[in-house]
Amino acid sequence: MNEIAAEAGITKPILYRHFGDKGGLYQALADRHIDELLSRLRNALTTRGGLEARTRATIDAYLAAIEERPQVYRFLMQRASVEEPGVRGAVEGFVRRFGDELAVGIEAEPELAGVDHQQALIWAHGIAGMVQAAGDWWLDQEGVSRTDVVDQLTALLFGQFSR
Repeated sequence: MNEIAAEAGITKPILYRHFGDKGGLYQALADRHIDELLSRLRNALTTRGGLEARTRATIDAYLAAIEERPQVYRFLMQRASVEEPGVRGAVEGFVRRFGDELAVGIEAEPELAGVDHQQALIWAHGIAGMVQAAGDWWLDQEGVSRTDVVDQLTALLFGQFSR
Protein backbone atom coordinates (compact mmCIF):
# COMPACT_ATOMS: atom_id res chain seq x y z
CA MET A 1 0.00 0.00 0.00
CA ASN A 2 2.94 2.34 0.73
CA GLU A 3 4.39 1.77 -2.75
CA ILE A 4 1.04 2.25 -4.45
CA ALA A 5 0.36 5.49 -2.58
CA ALA A 6 3.84 6.79 -3.43
CA GLU A 7 3.47 5.84 -7.11
CA ALA A 8 0.07 7.57 -7.23
CA GLY A 9 1.47 10.66 -5.52
CA ILE A 10 -0.98 10.48 -2.61
CA THR A 11 -0.77 9.63 1.05
CA LYS A 12 -1.59 6.19 2.37
CA PRO A 13 -4.62 7.45 4.37
CA ILE A 14 -6.16 8.80 1.15
CA LEU A 15 -5.64 5.42 -0.47
CA TYR A 16 -7.30 3.67 2.47
CA ARG A 17 -10.14 6.18 2.51
CA HIS A 18 -10.91 5.44 -1.13
CA PHE A 19 -10.47 1.64 -1.15
CA GLY A 20 -11.01 0.75 2.50
CA ASP A 21 -8.31 -1.88 2.66
CA LYS A 22 -6.04 -4.03 0.52
CA GLY A 23 -9.00 -6.20 -0.43
CA GLY A 24 -10.90 -3.17 -1.72
CA LEU A 25 -7.93 -2.16 -3.84
CA TYR A 26 -7.58 -5.69 -5.23
CA GLN A 27 -11.30 -5.78 -6.02
CA ALA A 28 -11.19 -2.41 -7.80
CA LEU A 29 -8.25 -3.60 -9.89
CA ALA A 30 -10.03 -6.85 -10.74
CA ASP A 31 -13.25 -5.05 -11.68
CA ARG A 32 -11.42 -2.62 -13.95
CA HIS A 33 -9.36 -5.32 -15.66
CA ILE A 34 -12.35 -7.63 -16.11
CA ASP A 35 -14.56 -4.87 -17.54
CA GLU A 36 -11.87 -3.90 -20.05
CA LEU A 37 -11.27 -7.51 -21.05
CA LEU A 38 -14.97 -8.26 -21.48
CA SER A 39 -15.35 -5.19 -23.66
CA ARG A 40 -12.46 -6.29 -25.88
CA LEU A 41 -13.85 -9.81 -26.15
CA ARG A 42 -17.34 -8.57 -26.98
CA ASN A 43 -15.89 -6.41 -29.75
CA ALA A 44 -13.92 -9.35 -31.12
CA LEU A 45 -17.07 -11.48 -31.19
CA THR A 46 -18.55 -9.05 -33.71
CA THR A 47 -15.66 -9.44 -36.17
CA ARG A 48 -16.82 -9.85 -39.76
CA GLY A 49 -15.58 -12.59 -42.02
CA GLY A 50 -17.18 -15.69 -40.64
CA LEU A 51 -16.82 -17.99 -37.68
CA GLU A 52 -13.11 -18.66 -38.05
CA ALA A 53 -12.32 -14.92 -38.24
CA ARG A 54 -14.41 -14.26 -35.12
CA THR A 55 -12.77 -17.14 -33.30
CA ARG A 56 -9.28 -15.94 -34.20
CA ALA A 57 -10.09 -12.33 -33.23
CA THR A 58 -11.54 -13.37 -29.86
CA ILE A 59 -8.59 -15.58 -28.93
CA ASP A 60 -6.23 -12.83 -30.03
CA ALA A 61 -8.09 -10.21 -27.97
CA TYR A 62 -7.71 -12.31 -24.82
CA LEU A 63 -4.02 -13.01 -25.41
CA ALA A 64 -3.32 -9.39 -26.38
CA ALA A 65 -4.75 -8.24 -23.05
CA ILE A 66 -2.42 -10.66 -21.25
CA GLU A 67 0.55 -9.58 -23.34
CA GLU A 68 -0.08 -5.86 -22.76
CA ARG A 69 -0.28 -6.19 -18.96
CA PRO A 70 1.28 -9.49 -17.91
CA GLN A 71 1.99 -8.22 -14.39
CA VAL A 72 -1.66 -7.26 -13.84
CA TYR A 73 -2.85 -10.58 -15.24
CA ARG A 74 -0.47 -12.61 -13.06
CA PHE A 75 -1.34 -10.51 -10.02
CA LEU A 76 -5.08 -11.03 -10.46
CA MET A 77 -4.93 -14.69 -11.44
CA GLN A 78 -2.27 -15.81 -9.00
CA ARG A 79 -1.85 -13.50 -6.04
CA ALA A 80 -4.99 -11.44 -5.56
CA SER A 81 -7.34 -14.31 -6.30
CA VAL A 82 -5.58 -16.40 -3.64
CA GLU A 83 -5.42 -13.66 -1.00
CA GLU A 84 -8.89 -12.18 -1.49
CA PRO A 85 -11.99 -14.38 -1.87
CA GLY A 86 -13.88 -11.52 -3.51
CA VAL A 87 -11.27 -11.23 -6.25
CA ARG A 88 -11.30 -15.00 -6.77
CA GLY A 89 -15.07 -14.75 -7.19
CA ALA A 90 -14.70 -11.89 -9.64
CA VAL A 91 -12.17 -13.79 -11.75
CA GLU A 92 -14.29 -16.95 -11.73
CA GLY A 93 -17.34 -14.82 -12.49
CA PHE A 94 -15.57 -13.27 -15.49
CA VAL A 95 -14.82 -16.67 -17.01
CA ARG A 96 -18.40 -17.79 -16.38
CA ARG A 97 -19.88 -14.56 -17.82
CA PHE A 98 -17.71 -14.77 -20.88
CA GLY A 99 -18.62 -18.42 -21.37
CA ASP A 100 -22.31 -17.52 -21.12
CA GLU A 101 -21.93 -14.67 -23.63
CA LEU A 102 -19.94 -16.87 -25.98
CA ALA A 103 -22.71 -19.47 -25.81
CA VAL A 104 -25.22 -16.87 -27.00
CA GLY A 105 -22.91 -16.12 -29.92
CA ILE A 106 -22.54 -19.82 -30.72
CA GLU A 107 -26.31 -20.27 -30.77
CA ALA A 108 -26.69 -17.28 -33.10
CA GLU A 109 -23.83 -18.28 -35.40
CA PRO A 110 -25.18 -19.05 -38.89
CA GLU A 111 -22.34 -21.51 -39.54
CA LEU A 112 -23.41 -23.53 -36.48
CA ALA A 113 -27.12 -23.78 -37.23
CA GLY A 114 -28.84 -26.38 -35.10
CA VAL A 115 -26.66 -26.10 -32.00
CA ASP A 116 -28.95 -26.22 -28.96
CA HIS A 117 -28.56 -24.12 -25.80
CA GLN A 118 -26.94 -26.80 -23.66
CA GLN A 119 -24.48 -27.76 -26.37
CA ALA A 120 -23.58 -24.09 -26.88
CA LEU A 121 -22.97 -23.63 -23.15
CA ILE A 122 -20.74 -26.70 -22.95
CA TRP A 123 -18.73 -25.67 -25.99
CA ALA A 124 -18.45 -22.05 -24.86
CA HIS A 125 -17.23 -22.83 -21.35
CA GLY A 126 -14.80 -25.41 -22.73
CA ILE A 127 -13.40 -22.89 -25.19
CA ALA A 128 -13.14 -20.17 -22.53
CA GLY A 129 -11.29 -22.50 -20.17
CA MET A 130 -8.98 -23.74 -22.92
CA VAL A 131 -8.00 -20.22 -23.98
CA GLN A 132 -7.48 -19.15 -20.36
CA ALA A 133 -5.29 -22.20 -19.62
CA ALA A 134 -3.29 -21.73 -22.82
CA GLY A 135 -2.82 -18.05 -21.97
CA ASP A 136 -1.56 -18.92 -18.48
CA TRP A 137 0.93 -21.37 -19.99
CA TRP A 138 1.99 -18.96 -22.73
CA LEU A 139 2.97 -16.23 -20.27
CA ASP A 140 5.89 -18.38 -19.14
CA GLN A 141 7.06 -19.40 -22.63
CA GLU A 142 9.84 -17.38 -24.18
CA GLY A 143 10.02 -17.62 -27.93
CA VAL A 144 6.36 -18.53 -28.46
CA SER A 145 4.60 -15.69 -30.22
CA ARG A 146 1.03 -14.65 -29.59
CA THR A 147 0.35 -15.26 -33.28
CA ASP A 148 1.52 -18.86 -32.94
CA VAL A 149 -0.76 -19.46 -29.95
CA VAL A 150 -3.73 -17.85 -31.72
CA ASP A 151 -3.06 -19.86 -34.87
CA GLN A 152 -2.76 -23.16 -33.02
CA LEU A 153 -5.83 -22.66 -30.82
CA THR A 154 -7.85 -21.62 -33.86
CA ALA A 155 -6.60 -24.67 -35.77
CA LEU A 156 -7.57 -26.89 -32.85
CA LEU A 157 -11.08 -25.46 -32.75
CA PHE A 158 -11.45 -25.90 -36.49
CA GLY A 159 -10.68 -29.59 -36.55
CA GLN A 160 -6.92 -29.80 -36.93
CA PHE A 161 -6.68 -32.13 -33.94
CA SER A 162 -9.13 -34.64 -35.41
CA ARG A 163 -7.22 -34.78 -38.72
